[in-house]
Amino acid sequence: MITIEAYRGQPVVEQGVEIVERKGRGHPDTICDSVVDAVSVALSRAYLREFGRILHHNIDKSLLAAGTVEKGFGGGRVVTPMELIIGDRATFTVGGTTVPVADIAVTAAREWIRANLRFVDPEEHIRYRIMLAPGSAELTDIFARPGTVMAANDTSASVGYWPLSPTEQAVLGLERHLNGPAFKQRHPESGEDIKVMGLRQGNDLAVTLAMPLIARFVESEADYFTRKETLAREIASFLAERSGFRRTELHFNTLDVPGRGLGGVYLSLLGTSAEDADSGQVGRGNRVNGVIALGRPLGTEAAAGKNPVSHVGKIYTILAHRLAREICEEIEGVREAHVLLLSRIGTPIDRPAMAAVQLLPERGRRVADVARRAEDIVGRGLATIGDFCLELAEGRHPVC
Repeated sequence: MITIEAYRGQPVVEQGVEIVERKGRGHPDTICDSVVDAVSVALSRAYLREFGRILHHNIDKSLLAAGTVEKGFGGGRVVTPMELIIGDRATFTVGGTTVPVADIAVTAAREWIRANLRFVDPEEHIRYRIMLAPGSAELTDIFARPGTVMAANDTSASVGYWPLSPTEQAVLGLERHLNGPAFKQRHPESGEDIKVMGLRQGNDLAVTLAMPLIARFVESEADYFTRKETLAREIASFLAERSGFRRTELHFNTLDVPGRGLGGVYLSLLGTSAEDADSGQVGRGNRVNGVIALGRPLGTEAAAGKNPVSHVGKIYTILAHRLAREICEEIEGVREAHVLLLSRIGTPIDRPAMAAVQLLPERGRRVADVARRAEDIVGRGLATIGDFCLELAEGRHPVC
């Protein structure tokens, strides 16, 4: 069932206050989300190679337990490694053929860490605990049932929207800029554990930013604050160029206090607070569109690590955002779109219990004028969901 109706709420861009957060790739929560999804992609690849199809797995439970370090101006050392626990369910054997699930999981985790965290040695700085076990008979049986489209393994609801507001774009763009290769080449002292919190009041945007400086590049307290000032100027300039705001202001590493030595600066040995300060967990980080937007509808599912062919918590969450975007981009006169998808366990994923679209038309337009085209776009997305699931299995759609 597909329903099309008018969106009755106030657009977020017209609300007086908007709050948007993004956790960067070095944040412990983002590390967990990214790693478990990398494991799912690796397992999907192994299953396809060995059996010609993706088998049951859900790698959506993970905890990154913080380690301990000794650090000071100029460097330091790891005292206790971080510990990454990867858990839930996977398929280990089929017809006498064994899949080295634990080895695949650890290899995928190490590859992601090596590619994304410059100063974390995935061999020396992290211990791995694999807590995966075979799935239940009924959920595993979904993967053995006939049909080109699998049955939903859960009753779950997801929601997506488009377009991103200027605040969402600014918050998302800032973190990507700061963790981009060009910025890191200019400022190797900047760590990956970036947290951006944007507050828009009217047309004014205030950004609170936390980003550690890497100890090996900082010679003293004075050097820290000199480098921080240089970084702040470049970041403020980046924000000032964002469109749609009357004024922007930056609050950068606001816990810092000059004169307190190591106790008054945000210094990191490895670039992530998981080294000694903060643990991470799947599902506590960014939504699949990259932000945590408090004024938007939020689903309850953590998409990261869920299997890409039957777990609607992943499939519908990412698909809802994609459909909302396609509606806005393909239909002239649609200002904003929300898409809600509801599954019923056991029903093929291309037949949701409900697909509801809420449209905000531009002034002078009516929902009735575009409803048929919106319904066609949703229908097309559901009809090609098999191809979309393969894209998910290849990791072509980010989960955080």
